[in-house]
Amino acid sequence: MTEDGKQNIFARETPPQLVGNYTSYPKEAEKTNGRWAMIGITSLIGAYATTGQIVPGFFKITFNLIHC
Repeated sequence: MTEDGKQNIFARETPPQLVGNYTSYPKEAEKTNGRWAMIGITSLIGAYATTGQIVPGFFKITFNLIHC
């Protein structure tokens, strides 16, 4: 209850937690970035191998719209 006799309708905020050691953050961020890049390259190769296009469907739709 507040000093006016009203209930507090707002949620209680949790205090921020400070991480004392950020020395491994750049190394971990670089690893994660590299892993996502490898997933993207693998997806690109897979799409090209199965459809013959880098972005499947995009050029086909664009090409049909230009020549209609």
